[in-house]
Amino acid sequence: MEEKEIQEVETVENTEAVETVEAQETIVEEKPAKGRKASRGKGKRKIETVENAPQSEWKERVVQIRRVTKVVKGGKKLSFRAIVIVGNGKGQVGVGCAKASEVIIAIQKAIAEGRKNLISVPIFKTTIPHPIVGRSGAGSVMLRPASQGTGVIAGGAVRAVLELAGIENILSKSLGSKSPLNAANATLEALKELRTFGDVAKKRGLSLKEMLN
Repeated sequence: MEEKEIQEVETVENTEAVETVEAQETIVEEKPAKGRKASRGKGKRKIETVENAPQSEWKERVVQIRRVTKVVKGGKKLSFRAIVIVGNGKGQVGVGCAKASEVIIAIQKAIAEGRKNLISVPIFKTTIPHPIVGRSGAGSVMLRPASQGTGVIAGGAVRAVLELAGIENILSKSLGSKSPLNAANATLEALKELRTFGDVAKKRGLSLKEMLN
């Protein structure tokens, strides 16, 4: 009788061991297999991290890309010139122009130059405080304030500069040279010379109410 009980205990232990081995095998099978599924999961995580990254407030707009050549000893050297407008839409804007042997490098250099040449624009009720004319080379740009709902009446490089500066209502007219670089620089010169009512009152030694009356 004792031998039978010992055999039954051994069989019970063997069955428990087999069940534990089968359970381990099922756990191993439930793990994600290496291959496309694992890589897809990693790719999704990377995409989510990129989407959650904070976006910069600065915006860039490429106005023109031209292929230019320079005559050197032994032939011609080919390069690209890029004109880029940089602004944050909150009163700061700049114009950058750069050359490089590749288009992407030229754009990157122009963006860096545009951020170095930023100016602050005084905005009065979504428009400019007073009419003004800016000149650069053979081109000139005339700017006039506009009422609410007018929009940006401009085109080409002038429109890009005004929109990235944060001006919503304005009238403009480009005169003289049709070069985008001249138009952008003329617009920038005009925005530089803008003055607010408070600045003019301080220079005259008057209060704002006295100057307006």
